[in-house]
Amino acid sequence: MAEWEPQTGVLIAWPHQNTDWADSLPSVTACYRQLAQAIATDEHVIIVAPDADVVKKSLQSHDTSRVSIVEVPTNDTWTRDYGPLSVEIDGTPTLLDFTYNAWGMKFAADKDNLVTSRLIWHGTLPLPAENQRDMVLEGGSVETDGRGTLLTTSTCLLSPNRNAHWSRAQIESELKQRLGVQKVLWLDHGMIPGDDTDSHIDTLARMAPGNTIVHTTALPDCEEYRETQLMIEQLHTFSNADGVPYRLVPLPAPTPIVDAEGNRLPATYANYLVTNHLVLVPTYGQPENDRHAIEVLSHVFKGRKVMGIDCRALIEQHGSLHCATMQLHN
Repeated sequence: MAEWEPQTGVLIAWPHQNTDWADSLPSVTACYRQLAQAIATDEHVIIVAPDADVVKKSLQSHDTSRVSIVEVPTNDTWTRDYGPLSVEIDGTPTLLDFTYNAWGMKFAADKDNLVTSRLIWHGTLPLPAENQRDMVLEGGSVETDGRGTLLTTSTCLLSPNRNAHWSRAQIESELKQRLGVQKVLWLDHGMIPGDDTDSHIDTLARMAPGNTIVHTTALPDCEEYRETQLMIEQLHTFSNADGVPYRLVPLPAPTPIVDAEGNRLPATYANYLVTNHLVLVPTYGQPENDRHAIEVLSHVFKGRKVMGIDCRALIEQHGSLHCATMQLHN
């Protein structure tokens, strides 16, 4: 289902001391507080956390009438990749629970991989979730226009540490069958320095209403510039399931952000979240670039309020706003 179709809520996971957020817990908790508060103005928020009292204390000064907190152990907070995927097969909406192995077994994922099944046990999800554990698939690796076309990247889905027993043709067949799409578009170019995911599509190019693809750009002096130009050239060749070419809309490139050791962090404005009436855009303390990204997405998502969420704390662990959220449809 397209992200802009009607939703029942958004799933997030609260940062805690036993995650990689331990050294920056106050700043990242402030980010999650802002994110939860913004989503809750529009729709329901499901928060998973190993200790519900910690979350309640953090949100005690906010309206929590649209917030549910479920005690579930987690390794990390990237619910986009281990939360259930919403699909509609033959007119019937359902949720799918795929295997999550932390982007090709790069990190521990034993707890995160069980979050969806534990939410099923708690009776928290709006729909039954089907077991799809024989396939590794992260939510950030696929985008759909809701009209039969799916967009993904070959570097991610063909990674040998995900589904090495399947060829590209077999993976495409599985995607069509399981996700109910007729056409799969494989993006072979594009990268964001510092990305741990092998180029998730939600860092590069996003489906949007009106047969639109919103995509990243790169500054000419950045290492990703050539790959980004090749990506844009390939996007120009893409068409939907009916053979209609997509309208391409470029986003600004953030000024490069680096960590304490000088390594690039994967900042991108493509990592936005669409809710029923909002578009939440990651911002990086770059007033001109942030404002430009919000303006672009305001034109693309007419009728929705577009607002920024400061994600400078999130990007320190190589993820951003869309990575930290998973919308749930019914």
